[in-house]
Amino acid sequence: MKAVQIAAPQKMAVVEIEKPELKAGEILVKIEYVGFCGSDLNTYLGRNPMVKMPVIPGHEVGAVIEAVGPGIPENFKKGMNVTLNPYTNCGKCASCRNGRVNACEHNETLGVQRNGVMCEYAVLPWSKVIPAEGISSRDCALIEPMSVGFHAVSRGQVIDNEIVMVIGCGMVGMGAIVRAALRGATVIAVDLDDEKLALAREVGATYVINSRTENVHERVQEYSGGLGADVVIEAVGSPATYVMAVDEVSFTGRVVCIGYAKSGVEFQTKYFVQKELDIRGSRNALPADFRAVIHYMKTGNCPVEKLISSIVSPENASEAMEGWAVNPGKVFRILVKF
Repeated sequence: MKAVQIAAPQKMAVVEIEKPELKAGEILVKIEYVGFCGSDLNTYLGRNPMVKMPVIPGHEVGAVIEAVGPGIPENFKKGMNVTLNPYTNCGKCASCRNGRVNACEHNETLGVQRNGVMCEYAVLPWSKVIPAEGISSRDCALIEPMSVGFHAVSRGQVIDNEIVMVIGCGMVGMGAIVRAALRGATVIAVDLDDEKLALAREVGATYVINSRTENVHERVQEYSGGLGADVVIEAVGSPATYVMAVDEVSFTGRVVCIGYAKSGVEFQTKYFVQKELDIRGSRNALPADFRAVIHYMKTGNCPVEKLISSIVSPENASEAMEGWAVNPGKVFRILVKF
Protein backbone atom coordinates (compact mmCIF):
# COMPACT_ATOMS: atom_id res chain seq x y z
CA MET A 1 0.00 0.00 0.00
CA LYS A 2 0.99 3.63 -0.49
CA ALA A 3 2.64 5.64 2.32
CA VAL A 4 4.44 8.96 2.75
CA GLN A 5 7.87 8.60 4.30
CA ILE A 6 10.46 11.08 5.58
CA ALA A 7 13.75 9.34 4.85
CA ALA A 8 16.11 12.15 5.87
CA PRO A 9 15.91 15.90 6.57
CA GLN A 10 14.03 17.59 3.69
CA LYS A 11 13.68 14.27 1.89
CA MET A 12 10.10 13.02 1.64
CA ALA A 13 8.70 10.52 -0.85
CA VAL A 14 5.84 8.12 -1.52
CA VAL A 15 6.84 4.52 -0.82
CA GLU A 16 5.16 1.11 -0.92
CA ILE A 17 4.77 -0.80 2.34
CA GLU A 18 2.90 -3.93 3.38
CA LYS A 19 -0.78 -3.63 4.24
CA PRO A 20 -1.22 -4.47 7.96
CA GLU A 21 -2.95 -7.69 9.01
CA LEU A 22 -5.95 -7.60 11.33
CA LYS A 23 -5.76 -9.54 14.61
CA ALA A 24 -8.06 -10.15 17.56
CA GLY A 25 -8.84 -7.00 19.53
CA GLU A 26 -7.88 -4.75 16.62
CA ILE A 27 -9.62 -2.60 14.02
CA LEU A 28 -8.54 -2.05 10.43
CA VAL A 29 -9.20 1.50 9.25
CA LYS A 30 -9.04 3.01 5.80
CA ILE A 31 -7.13 6.27 6.16
CA GLU A 32 -8.79 9.11 4.27
CA TYR A 33 -7.15 12.28 5.60
CA VAL A 34 -4.03 12.92 7.68
CA GLY A 35 -2.89 16.31 8.93
CA PHE A 36 0.69 17.52 9.07
CA CYS A 37 1.53 18.50 12.67
CA GLY A 38 4.25 20.89 13.81
CA SER A 39 6.19 17.84 15.01
CA ASP A 40 6.10 16.51 11.42
CA LEU A 41 7.49 19.82 10.17
CA ASN A 42 10.33 19.61 12.70
CA THR A 43 11.00 16.03 11.60
CA TYR A 44 11.14 17.15 7.97
CA LEU A 45 13.57 19.93 8.90
CA GLY A 46 15.74 17.57 10.97
CA ARG A 47 14.92 19.31 14.24
CA ASN A 48 12.98 16.57 16.03
CA PRO A 49 15.30 14.70 18.41
CA MET A 50 12.61 12.13 19.27
CA VAL A 51 12.43 10.77 15.71
CA LYS A 52 14.59 8.09 14.18
CA MET A 53 14.48 8.21 10.39
CA PRO A 54 13.20 6.89 8.09
CA VAL A 55 9.74 7.44 9.54
CA ILE A 56 6.17 7.55 8.29
CA PRO A 57 4.62 10.70 9.80
CA GLY A 58 1.01 11.30 10.71
CA HIS A 59 -1.17 11.18 13.81
CA GLU A 60 -4.00 13.62 13.04
CA VAL A 61 -6.39 11.26 11.36
CA GLY A 62 -9.75 11.02 9.67
CA ALA A 63 -10.52 7.40 8.81
CA VAL A 64 -13.31 4.90 8.15
CA ILE A 65 -13.59 1.47 9.74
CA GLU A 66 -12.81 -1.16 7.11
CA ALA A 67 -13.02 -4.31 9.26
CA VAL A 68 -13.03 -5.39 12.89
CA GLY A 69 -11.29 -8.35 14.46
CA PRO A 70 -12.66 -10.77 17.04
CA GLY A 71 -13.31 -9.44 20.52
CA ILE A 72 -14.35 -5.92 19.48
CA PRO A 73 -17.25 -4.09 21.21
CA GLU A 74 -20.43 -4.15 19.14
CA ASN A 75 -20.63 -0.37 18.75
CA PHE A 76 -17.71 -0.41 16.26
CA LYS A 77 -19.20 -0.91 12.80
CA LYS A 78 -17.77 -1.09 9.29
CA GLY A 79 -18.16 2.25 7.51
CA MET A 80 -18.08 4.33 10.71
CA ASN A 81 -16.11 7.59 10.62
CA VAL A 82 -13.41 7.64 13.29
CA THR A 83 -10.32 9.39 14.48
CA LEU A 84 -7.43 7.80 16.34
CA ASN A 85 -5.84 8.24 19.74
CA PRO A 86 -2.20 8.22 18.60
CA TYR A 87 -0.52 7.79 22.00
CA THR A 88 0.58 4.67 23.83
CA ASN A 89 0.79 4.18 27.58
CA CYS A 90 2.70 1.56 29.51
CA GLY A 91 0.36 1.27 32.50
CA LYS A 92 3.30 1.06 34.91
CA CYS A 93 5.01 4.47 35.14
CA ALA A 94 4.07 7.17 37.64
CA SER A 95 1.87 9.02 35.13
CA CYS A 96 -0.10 5.91 34.24
CA ARG A 97 -0.47 4.91 37.89
CA ASN A 98 -1.89 8.37 38.57
CA GLY A 99 -4.42 8.03 35.75
CA ARG A 100 -2.71 10.60 33.51
CA VAL A 101 -1.95 8.21 30.69
CA ASN A 102 -1.49 11.07 28.21
CA ALA A 103 1.81 11.88 29.93
CA CYS A 104 3.12 8.29 30.03
CA GLU A 105 6.87 8.27 30.54
CA HIS A 106 7.22 5.69 27.77
CA ASN A 107 4.65 7.11 25.35
CA GLU A 108 5.20 6.48 21.65
CA THR A 109 3.16 8.84 19.50
CA LEU A 110 2.30 7.80 15.96
CA GLY A 111 4.68 9.47 13.54
CA VAL A 112 7.15 10.47 16.25
CA GLN A 113 8.57 7.64 18.34
CA ARG A 114 7.05 5.04 15.96
CA ASN A 115 5.78 4.99 12.39
CA GLY A 116 2.62 7.01 11.88
CA VAL A 117 -0.38 6.48 9.67
CA MET A 118 0.18 8.67 6.62
CA CYS A 119 -0.69 5.64 4.54
CA GLU A 120 -3.73 3.90 3.05
CA TYR A 121 -4.58 1.52 5.90
CA ALA A 122 -3.75 1.11 9.57
CA VAL A 123 -4.50 -1.41 12.31
CA LEU A 124 -4.88 -0.30 15.92
CA PRO A 125 -6.19 -1.73 19.19
CA TRP A 126 -9.91 -0.96 19.37
CA SER A 127 -9.33 1.19 22.47
CA LYS A 128 -7.37 3.66 20.33
CA VAL A 129 -10.15 4.09 17.75
CA ILE A 130 -12.54 6.94 18.57
CA PRO A 131 -15.97 6.97 16.89
CA ALA A 132 -16.95 10.33 15.44
CA GLU A 133 -20.29 9.74 13.77
CA GLY A 134 -21.81 12.88 12.34
CA ILE A 135 -18.39 14.34 11.51
CA SER A 136 -16.87 13.93 8.05
CA SER A 137 -13.66 11.96 7.72
CA ARG A 138 -11.96 15.15 6.54
CA ASP A 139 -12.96 17.07 9.65
CA CYS A 140 -12.01 14.14 11.88
CA ALA A 141 -8.38 14.98 11.05
CA LEU A 142 -8.77 18.22 13.05
CA ILE A 143 -9.90 16.53 16.27
CA GLU A 144 -6.53 15.47 17.69
CA PRO A 145 -4.73 18.84 17.47
CA MET A 146 -7.73 20.68 18.91
CA SER A 147 -7.92 18.14 21.75
CA VAL A 148 -4.39 19.13 22.80
CA GLY A 149 -5.61 22.70 23.28
CA PHE A 150 -8.71 21.47 25.11
CA HIS A 151 -6.48 19.48 27.46
CA ALA A 152 -4.38 22.55 28.26
CA VAL A 153 -7.51 24.37 29.44
CA SER A 154 -8.31 21.44 31.71
CA ARG A 155 -4.77 21.56 33.08
CA GLY A 156 -5.31 25.25 33.78
CA GLN A 157 -8.55 24.49 35.66
CA VAL A 158 -10.20 27.39 33.86
CA ILE A 159 -13.54 28.62 35.21
CA ASP A 160 -16.09 31.12 34.00
CA ASN A 161 -15.03 34.26 35.91
CA GLU A 162 -11.40 34.17 34.78
CA ILE A 163 -9.32 35.88 32.13
CA VAL A 164 -7.37 33.43 30.00
CA MET A 165 -4.53 34.55 27.74
CA VAL A 166 -3.62 32.16 24.90
CA ILE A 167 -0.28 32.82 23.24
CA GLY A 168 -0.22 31.35 19.74
CA CYS A 169 -3.22 30.93 17.46
CA GLY A 170 -2.26 27.83 15.53
CA MET A 171 -4.46 24.73 15.64
CA VAL A 172 -3.57 23.86 19.22
CA GLY A 173 -3.98 27.44 20.40
CA MET A 174 -7.35 27.63 18.63
CA GLY A 175 -8.42 24.57 20.57
CA ALA A 176 -7.46 26.27 23.82
CA ILE A 177 -9.37 29.43 22.83
CA VAL A 178 -12.49 27.44 21.99
CA ARG A 179 -12.42 25.42 25.22
CA ALA A 180 -11.76 28.41 27.46
CA ALA A 181 -14.59 30.34 25.80
CA LEU A 182 -16.93 27.36 26.16
CA ARG A 183 -16.16 27.37 29.88
CA GLY A 184 -17.27 31.00 30.04
CA ALA A 185 -13.84 32.58 30.47
CA THR A 186 -12.83 35.89 28.92
CA VAL A 187 -10.13 35.04 26.38
CA ILE A 188 -7.23 37.20 25.21
CA ALA A 189 -5.58 35.77 22.07
CA VAL A 190 -2.02 36.74 21.13
CA ASP A 191 -0.32 36.10 17.79
CA LEU A 192 1.80 37.76 15.11
CA ASP A 193 -0.72 37.32 12.31
CA ASP A 194 -3.89 39.39 11.93
CA GLU A 195 -5.73 36.69 9.96
CA LYS A 196 -5.21 34.17 12.75
CA LEU A 197 -6.31 36.75 15.30
CA ALA A 198 -9.49 37.42 13.34
CA LEU A 199 -10.26 33.70 13.41
CA ALA A 200 -9.43 33.58 17.12
CA ARG A 201 -12.09 36.20 17.70
CA GLU A 202 -14.53 34.17 15.60
CA VAL A 203 -14.06 31.05 17.75
CA GLY A 204 -14.42 32.83 21.07
CA ALA A 205 -11.67 35.31 21.92
CA THR A 206 -12.98 38.55 23.42
CA TYR A 207 -9.74 40.45 22.86
CA VAL A 208 -6.88 39.97 20.39
CA ILE A 209 -3.34 41.34 20.49
CA ASN A 210 -0.86 41.41 17.63
CA SER A 211 2.44 41.09 19.48
CA ARG A 212 4.35 42.35 16.44
CA THR A 213 2.59 45.73 16.36
CA GLU A 214 1.15 46.23 19.86
CA ASN A 215 2.53 46.48 23.39
CA VAL A 216 1.37 43.18 24.88
CA HIS A 217 1.83 44.23 28.51
CA GLU A 218 -0.16 47.43 28.10
CA ARG A 219 -3.02 45.63 26.35
CA VAL A 220 -3.17 42.82 28.92
CA GLN A 221 -3.19 45.32 31.76
CA GLU A 222 -6.00 47.22 30.03
CA TYR A 223 -8.12 44.13 29.41
CA SER A 224 -7.58 42.66 32.88
CA GLY A 225 -8.14 45.79 34.95
CA GLY A 226 -4.46 45.95 35.82
CA LEU A 227 -4.36 42.46 37.36
CA GLY A 228 -2.95 40.30 34.56
CA ALA A 229 -4.41 37.08 33.20
CA ASP A 230 -5.59 34.45 35.67
CA VAL A 231 -4.37 31.72 33.31
CA VAL A 232 -1.81 31.98 30.51
CA ILE A 233 -1.55 29.14 27.99
CA GLU A 234 1.70 29.08 26.04
CA ALA A 235 1.12 27.39 22.67
CA VAL A 236 4.13 28.57 20.65
CA GLY A 237 7.27 27.13 22.17
CA SER A 238 9.78 29.98 22.02
CA PRO A 239 11.86 31.60 24.76
CA ALA A 240 10.14 34.96 24.19
CA THR A 241 6.63 33.55 24.64
CA TYR A 242 7.63 31.56 27.73
CA VAL A 243 8.91 34.74 29.33
CA MET A 244 5.79 36.60 28.18
CA ALA A 245 3.61 34.02 29.90
CA VAL A 246 5.31 34.49 33.26
CA ASP A 247 5.35 38.28 32.88
CA GLU A 248 1.65 38.61 32.00
CA VAL A 249 0.08 36.09 34.37
CA SER A 250 -1.52 37.52 37.49
CA PHE A 251 -0.28 37.07 41.02
CA THR A 252 -1.27 33.51 42.12
CA GLY A 253 -2.08 32.71 38.50
CA ARG A 254 -1.48 29.57 36.47
CA VAL A 255 0.84 29.17 33.47
CA VAL A 256 0.19 26.18 31.23
CA CYS A 257 2.99 25.22 28.85
CA ILE A 258 2.24 23.26 25.67
CA GLY A 259 5.01 24.36 23.30
CA TYR A 260 8.57 23.05 23.42
CA ALA A 261 11.17 25.82 23.40
CA LYS A 262 14.03 24.74 21.12
CA SER A 263 16.63 26.60 23.19
CA GLY A 264 17.18 27.65 26.79
CA VAL A 265 14.82 30.12 28.44
CA GLU A 266 16.10 32.82 30.80
CA PHE A 267 13.49 33.70 33.45
CA GLN A 268 13.30 36.26 36.21
CA THR A 269 12.63 33.51 38.71
CA LYS A 270 11.63 36.02 41.39
CA TYR A 271 8.23 36.12 39.67
CA PHE A 272 7.77 32.42 40.37
CA VAL A 273 7.99 33.18 44.08
CA GLN A 274 6.56 36.69 44.31
CA LYS A 275 3.50 35.76 42.29
CA GLU A 276 3.30 32.29 43.87
CA LEU A 277 2.69 30.84 40.43
CA ASP A 278 1.51 27.42 39.40
CA ILE A 279 3.49 26.46 36.29
CA ARG A 280 2.09 23.37 34.64
CA GLY A 281 3.01 21.28 31.64
CA SER A 282 0.33 20.01 29.28
CA ARG A 283 1.07 17.01 27.10
CA ASN A 284 -1.09 15.36 24.46
CA ALA A 285 -4.74 14.76 25.42
CA LEU A 286 -7.02 12.38 27.29
CA PRO A 287 -9.99 10.49 25.81
CA ALA A 288 -12.30 12.99 27.54
CA ASP A 289 -10.63 15.80 25.59
CA PHE A 290 -11.26 13.99 22.30
CA ARG A 291 -14.91 13.52 23.24
CA ALA A 292 -15.23 17.21 24.13
CA VAL A 293 -13.83 18.28 20.74
CA ILE A 294 -16.19 15.89 18.95
CA HIS A 295 -19.12 17.34 20.90
CA TYR A 296 -18.04 20.87 19.93
CA MET A 297 -17.61 19.99 16.26
CA LYS A 298 -21.07 18.43 16.14
CA THR A 299 -22.59 21.79 17.12
CA GLY A 300 -21.62 23.13 13.71
CA ASN A 301 -19.84 26.12 15.26
CA CYS A 302 -16.31 25.06 14.31
CA PRO A 303 -15.06 27.01 11.24
CA VAL A 304 -13.47 23.93 9.73
CA GLU A 305 -13.07 25.41 6.25
CA LYS A 306 -10.87 28.18 7.65
CA LEU A 307 -8.75 25.75 9.67
CA ILE A 308 -7.77 23.71 6.62
CA SER A 309 -5.10 25.54 4.66
CA SER A 310 -4.88 23.02 1.83
CA ILE A 311 -5.59 19.42 0.87
CA VAL A 312 -2.92 17.64 -1.15
CA SER A 313 -2.24 14.21 -2.59
CA PRO A 314 0.51 11.98 -1.16
CA GLU A 315 2.56 12.76 -4.26
CA ASN A 316 2.36 16.50 -3.51
CA ALA A 317 3.01 16.19 0.24
CA SER A 318 6.70 17.03 -0.06
CA GLU A 319 5.99 20.21 -2.00
CA ALA A 320 3.39 21.24 0.57
CA MET A 321 5.82 20.66 3.42
CA GLU A 322 8.46 22.75 1.69
CA GLY A 323 5.99 25.62 1.41
CA TRP A 324 5.03 25.31 5.06
CA ALA A 325 8.67 25.40 6.11
CA VAL A 326 9.13 28.72 4.26
CA ASN A 327 6.13 30.39 5.91
CA PRO A 328 5.02 28.40 8.99
CA GLY A 329 3.11 31.27 10.57
CA LYS A 330 0.53 31.35 7.77
CA VAL A 331 -0.56 27.71 7.89
CA PHE A 332 -3.21 26.04 10.04
CA ARG A 333 -3.45 22.48 8.74
CA ILE A 334 -2.31 20.81 5.54
CA LEU A 335 -4.25 17.58 5.00
CA VAL A 336 -3.04 14.70 2.88
CA LYS A 337 -5.92 12.88 1.19
CA PHE A 338 -5.56 9.17 0.43
